[in-house]
Amino acid sequence: MFVMSSSDVRKDWSGVLDCVVREKPVFIKRTRDRMVLCSTEMMEQIVGEVPFAAKSFIEDDGSVTLSLDALDIVSHGDTFESAKSELAKDIIEYAEEYYREFELYSRAPNRKNHIPYVIKALIAKSPKELEDAIICRDGKI
Repeated sequence: MFVMSSSDVRKDWSGVLDCVVREKPVFIKRTRDRMVLCSTEMMEQIVGEVPFAAKSFIEDDGSVTLSLDALDIVSHGDTFESAKSELAKDIIEYAEEYYREFELYSRAPNRKNHIPYVIKALIAKSPKELEDAIICRDGKI
């Protein structure tokens, strides 16, 4: 059986953590609750293909606006690179806010689907890693 009871997990907490970090995720059941304990490396694989797809708009003054529709975040910069850097910072800020207010945000109809993006942002090793994950395409006004 691949599901462990919470009592068995509690009895062998250190062994369970070793398994999660070095081998595989652990599925846990406590009464009616079911959960998965996994490493951040495994979580990176799970959310790795979650796209941060932004639309780019060149403004009349030559500056760049990026719109990440999936999270309703818009950032602006003098150059494409600066706009992308600002967007990465804004995604991290939003993810941290989402996590702080998780009970509220994860239940809100317009935000509950943001969880994969939030997790991907929270486990990014650096803002640059997140910036590199942003894919831009031309937007239309």
